[in-house]
Amino acid sequence: MRHHYRSALVVGAGDGLSASVARTFAGAGMRIGLAARDKGKLAALASELRAETFACDASKPADVEAMFQAADAALGGPPEVVVYNPSARVRGPLVDLDPEGVLDAIKVTAYGGFLVAQAAAKRMLPKGQGAVLFTGASASVKGYANSSSFAMGKFALRGLAQSMARELAPKGIHVAHFVIDGGIRSGRRQDAAGEPDSMLDPDAIARTYLHVLEQDRSAWTWEVELRPWVERF
Repeated sequence: MRHHYRSALVVGAGDGLSASVARTFAGAGMRIGLAARDKGKLAALASELRAETFACDASKPADVEAMFQAADAALGGPPEVVVYNPSARVRGPLVDLDPEGVLDAIKVTAYGGFLVAQAAAKRMLPKGQGAVLFTGASASVKGYANSSSFAMGKFALRGLAQSMARELAPKGIHVAHFVIDGGIRSGRRQDAAGEPDSMLDPDAIARTYLHVLEQDRSAWTWEVELRPWVERF
C-alpha cells in the first residue's frame, strides 16, 4: 500500500538541497511549508512555490511547538511529511574546541531532530500515516579528524532515525535517513575540471527523497546512501 502525501514541512530550509526537495515535493502536488531561523531568506522560494514560511530555531522546544501549531493552521492540517535538514559544526582539533560551541552544534544537529520528529509523530500517530525524513552526511557513518562535533551530531541523528523507524513503521509512519556522502553541487561549488558528476546534484537527491516517499509499505527503506563516483567507500 502506498500513501499519497498532500503536505510537507521542510525544516532548515535554504537555497541548497532543501530548496530542491521543496520544489520536487511541490511538483508532486504537495502543499509546502518552509522553516528557518530567518524566514526572510525564504521569501523568493516561498513566492515561487506558493509556500508558507515559519521562523524556528529547531533546538528550542518552544520554537518547534509554535512552528507546528502555525503549520497545522497554514497547511490545512498537520504536515504529512516532515523533512529535517539543519546541522551545525565546530571545526578544529579536539583539544581546541569550545565546549559551548560543541553543545550548540549537537543541539541543532541532533536534539533539534528529536524535537521536530517528536512533534511530527504526535500528529501522525492518530492518523496512522505520515513520513519523517532526515538529512544525514558522510559524518553519519564515519568520523573525520577535526570534525568531532559534526560526527557526534550526525551519528546521534542516524541513531534517532533507526530507532524511530523500528518503533513507528508498524504504526504506519515511514521514517528514512539519507546519507549524503559527498559534496553537493551549487552555484558556488562545481565539479572539478575533468571530473564530471563528481558532486551530487541536489535535484537528483531530491528525486530520491520523493522515490522513498512513493515506496509501497511492504518494502519501505529506512536508509539510503547517495554518493558520487569519486567518493571512497
